[in-house]
Amino acid sequence: MINNHFPTVFSVVVALAALAVPANAAEVHEVPAVASPGNAGEAGAILGAKLLVCNTCHGADGVPKSAGAPIIWGQQENYLLKQMHDFQSGDRDSEVMTWMATALSPSEVGPAAAYFAKKNWSARSAGAAATSPPAVVAVCQVCHQQNLVGGVAAPRLAGQSYEYLVEAMRRYAGGERKNNADMMKIMQAISPADRETMARYISGL
Repeated sequence: MINNHFPTVFSVVVALAALAVPANAAEVHEVPAVASPGNAGEAGAILGAKLLVCNTCHGADGVPKSAGAPIIWGQQENYLLKQMHDFQSGDRDSEVMTWMATALSPSEVGPAAAYFAKKNWSARSAGAAATSPPAVVAVCQVCHQQNLVGGVAAPRLAGQSYEYLVEAMRRYAGGERKNNADMMKIMQAISPADRETMARYISGL
């Protein structure tokens, strides 16, 4: 199914690439689909155009368009890089993200992860308030660090939406998401009710 969508979405990327060219750069008439060897400016314009597509789900300001999409602005770079590689290899399943990851060349994946990692994490919505942490959250802090702000070992969870968190936990527990064996085991050992409580607490941090 990915291949069926590729020509349409690729044409969007090419169009966005053209829009990414500065209007005052009269000497530049178009952005090629592939950068000329050694031309960092072209390479940057092409990658920038590709990453504009990410705004469709993840938001142009870092706030996702839907609660089910994760915040990626300010997320750990090593985590973002791993997920891109997992989407490319098929270790993590998502039709849209598999297309997006495979649309990036090997030389673009690292800069793409770095680009989003350097952005500021979006502030949680007004009115979200953290309650007392449920006891089961302690197991998360082993990897996700104190206050679940993430680190080298694991991504930031604090402030992600309840909808994304509870669905990610469910997919790990159900064996639908398989790109982290430890997370699968942990989530399988936690009841659905406790996972829901955890997701509500973490989303309010």
